[in-house]
Amino acid sequence: MRTRTLTAVATAVALASAAGPLTVPAVASSSVAAQPAAGSTAGPDADALAAAIAGLPDSDATAALVRVGGTDGSWRGSSGVHDLASGRAADPDALFRAGSTTKVVTAALVLQLAAEGRADLGRPVRDYLPELIPETYGQVTVRQLLNHTSGIPAADLPGDTFEEWYAHRFDLHTPRKMLASATAKEREFEPGTRQHYLNINYTVLGLLVERLTGHSYEREAARRILVPLGMRHTYFPGADPRIAGPHNHGYQSVARADGTTELRDVTVWGASESWAAGDMISTTADLERLLKGLFRGQVVPRRQLEEMFTVPAGVPGATMSAGLQRYVTDDGTVLWLKTGGRWGYNTFLGGTRDLSRTLVYSVNATDAKGQGMNPVAERVVRAAFGW
Repeated sequence: MRTRTLTAVATAVALASAAGPLTVPAVASSSVAAQPAAGSTAGPDADALAAAIAGLPDSDATAALVRVGGTDGSWRGSSGVHDLASGRAADPDALFRAGSTTKVVTAALVLQLAAEGRADLGRPVRDYLPELIPETYGQVTVRQLLNHTSGIPAADLPGDTFEEWYAHRFDLHTPRKMLASATAKEREFEPGTRQHYLNINYTVLGLLVERLTGHSYEREAARRILVPLGMRHTYFPGADPRIAGPHNHGYQSVARADGTTELRDVTVWGASESWAAGDMISTTADLERLLKGLFRGQVVPRRQLEEMFTVPAGVPGATMSAGLQRYVTDDGTVLWLKTGGRWGYNTFLGGTRDLSRTLVYSVNATDAKGQGMNPVAERVVRAAFGW
């Protein structure tokens, strides 16, 4: 893949390589478990994909779960360890923190409500949530929340560094308080003039879903999307900081005072601040079901589905649509994708609109909230799309 293409995808994925030298505990690297599609005669490069996730754990990741699919063949693979202490092989069907891929579900819920005539995407969200949205944000429309052009700033959260976040990892946050802290500030820009990807937009959309349906966000997501698509292993943890089910541990690279680096277990961590923007727990198989069902028009009616494949016009540098992101490769291939990052876990779902090639992965990155692209994830993307 040429540099420009990789840079664009790296910006979308926002995965980090481990900073500085890292000493990995002495555990045996698990062998790559791979399964090509039965009877497939064309498709993903199995050797390249196996090589992409071989050798884990290393300084960049402790495990990787990968599913490549599409009309031209499929491949499944896993590598790494369940946890560093035992060194046993990673569970290929493990649950993991899916992070901001939650936004795909939230966007789909809002678009379903638009299809039912219960939400008008061009209408100010304050019309639906008058007591929660102050007049200063009275112009912000539902569509502008979906595509991150609202101008609402981020909510206040404790800390800026990993150690500060770690100290507050069990804090509970409510969406209403987060929205109040965000809208108490001046807006970042005139709505519709810029695009700034922030969780607060989807926090508001979660509240909108609850207002329009009279039910909890979690109930509507399960009833409307998870159950119909057979996503039996996907759920929303709420106040529970644990992952309920088989899962591989997540770790964060942390610098010690003596200059060495430790891998701190960050598996148990509350996600209430993310809520409808990023607290979902899922599996690669379930996320693949979501991706394929969505692109096939089985989740959102075709008319409203176009919102997910439409980047706002007239907004400089815009790449985000309703719940997805658009990237065009050097050869003109258009990818629609969504990524997610929680401490210890990075997630990707995406592919071509015609589903000729899809990719879902969970990489247990050792700096999952960093700014660069994780080397393991980079190799997976290269191999999956043949770059």
